[in-house]
This record gives sequence, structure tokens and C-alpha cells, in this order.
Amino acid sequence: MRFDKTISAAFIMAVIAAAPAVAEDDIKVGIAVATSGWHAPYDYAHRTAIMAIDDINKNGGLLGKKVTYTVYDTKSDAIESAKVGADMAAESPSVAIISCDYDTGAPAALSTTAAGIISISMCSGEPKFGIKGLGPLAFTAGTAGQSQGAVNAKWAYEKNGFRKAYVLTDTQIEYTKSVCSGFSWQWGQLSGTSVSGSDSFKNQDPSIATQISAIKAASDKPDFIMLCSFMPGAASTLKQIRAAGIDLPIFMPSGSDGSYWLAGVPGLKDVYVPAGAMLDGNDPDSKVNAIVKRYESEFGEAPTTAYVLFGYASVELWAKAVERAGTTDAEKVREAMESFKDQPALVGKYSFTDNLHIVPQATFQMLKIDNGTYSSLGYVQAPQLKDGML
Repeated sequence: MRFDKTISAAFIMAVIAAAPAVAEDDIKVGIAVATSGWHAPYDYAHRTAIMAIDDINKNGGLLGKKVTYTVYDTKSDAIESAKVGADMAAESPSVAIISCDYDTGAPAALSTTAAGIISISMCSGEPKFGIKGLGPLAFTAGTAGQSQGAVNAKWAYEKNGFRKAYVLTDTQIEYTKSVCSGFSWQWGQLSGTSVSGSDSFKNQDPSIATQISAIKAASDKPDFIMLCSFMPGAASTLKQIRAAGIDLPIFMPSGSDGSYWLAGVPGLKDVYVPAGAMLDGNDPDSKVNAIVKRYESEFGEAPTTAYVLFGYASVELWAKAVERAGTTDAEKVREAMESFKDQPALVGKYSFTDNLHIVPQATFQMLKIDNGTYSSLGYVQAPQLKDGML
């Protein structure tokens, strides 16, 4: 099944408008994402990927050809993702735009890369979505989870003056484990010591009472908590921590950015999240503000998370590589992408190499949540990770 009933009317109309009459020489794009299930709020990034395709066509197409697309729903499920990947590979698109999550997106990408198709995750923060995990035709427009963890450590240590960290790791997916790995490494570099305490849980756990008791009983009282998790489980975890009377500052990865979950944790405060952009129309980049405004107009709602913008960037990067290569041939496009050095895109500059297909060191806006509202504390550059971290 390619489309889910929960997709907005505006999106369905856009798909219908794009669907007819695929000419033999059109350039085809396959989009394998979750339009339903727990991961859909992140994968709404595919909406801006479609906006980018529309912009390419309005400007004369790519290599003088029209770009068409087909959207497949992975339903936030790894098994469904594998089915979708096989279906999409059979259609032989020039590029496969893939889900933001490695665990649910990789099964689709395994089929497309095996079929010789360039496969780009819109915003996976897991370095395995690249050469090491999926092969040389896989890239991600996301920023490494290790970098997100490291930038949290840097901010907590240098800006807040914290010296004792408690790390709580959601082990449900690879991304969150990578985040906490980057945090712990950077914290050790800054403090010269390991974290004060650590524990783990899984996103679907109904209760973290045991972990909360451990935080309260820690002999070396922490200054803050590094919570490496994602929605929806992260919201439940936050609610339980605060309900237990733990008022420590909490740092979270970019995967917890977004306003759609805040109502589930009323009055939430003293929480920090590094994000790719501001979505309230006040981002320093006018192009970001323009895309956000256009998104609201086309889909009748505000973007749920800054990850939405990475869909546009993923198509930008692929199109630029095709133009540089002068062809959609996968190997030539791969070489062009690996030649990127500070290549501008909607959410920053991208550099890839022949052994790393993810941005290892990005600039983030550090956001703070107070009384259920985000505010920007300014930009912060992630530290350089050591060799072998990614």
C-alpha cells in the first residue's frame, strides 16, 4: 500500500497532480518513508522533498528532464520497509529517498542499493546509513547522532558549568545509542572523568520506575540528565522523571525536537535540544523561513519538527550531484557527492568523503524548553569527533 488515509488532503492532491503521464525519459524518484505509525512525524520530511522536486521542475527540470516521484509507505515497520524497498527497486528510480530512521529505513535501502540505486536518508543520524552499514551508494542528509551527543556535552559543560552527568540511554534503535556514545566520549574529553551514573531503557517501556530510583539513589549526585531517546517514548520518560520530583536539567538529541509532543508533558521546563533550525519564522536564514511558510500554506499545518526541512536538503544534494556528474548514473553521482566540500543546502553545508557519507560535525541551534515553549539560545558548533567514532 503506497498511501495512508491519514495523509492530508493537500498532500494527496499534490500526489495526484504529479502522478499522471510519466514520460519514458522522465527522471524517476522513489520515496520510501513512514506516512503512518510512530515515525511519521519525522518522515513528514518527505513533504519538503516533494517541494524540492516541484521547484526543480518549475526551473526547467534536471538535465533538461522532468522529475517524477512515487511515495511508498513503510508504516514505521522494518518488515514493511523491506517489502517497499523491493517494490521500489523493481521500478528502477534514479534515486531512492529513504526514511529518517536507520532501523526502519535500512531494510528498504538494502534492496535499492543492491539494485544499484543511489539511496539517501532524509535525516538519519546513524552513520551506518552509509558505507559501513549499507554500502557506497547510501548517504544521509542527517547529522551524526554522535555529533548531537557531543554538542550537548559541550554546551552542558561550557555554558551551564555542569560537572556531573547522568546518562539515560534508550536502546530501542541504533541512533539513540550513537547519541549517548558521542556524549560520553565528549564528556570524558572535557571533564577528564566518566559520567556520574548511567542506565538504560527501551522506548516502549511503560515504566522507568527502576531507572528513576537509581537516579535518586546515585551517591554522586548529578547536575543534569542526558536523555538519549526519541518520541513517543521520550515524552513518557520526561513525564515520569518530572512526576517523580526530579527537577534536574535534561539534555536531549535532535530527534526530540518538535512541538507536536509538548502537550503530553504540561509545563515542561529546563530541557535542552540541539536542532537544525527554528520553525517559528524567526530563523536567521530567510530561506528556512520561506520554506516553513510555504509548508504551512501547502499542508495546512506547521512543520512538526526541524527534521522536516532535511527532506528538501536531501533532494537538493542529489540534484546538485546529478548536475555535477552530468548524468543520473549511480556511480557517477556517488563520486560527485563524495566530492562535496561545504556544499550549501537548506539546512547547512555538506561535506562527504569516500569513506564517510554523513555530516560528522554540524552547527546546531541550542533550543531550551521552558513552560512548554521553545526559545533559541544561539548557535553552537559540534566538536570534532575522534577517528573511529563514526
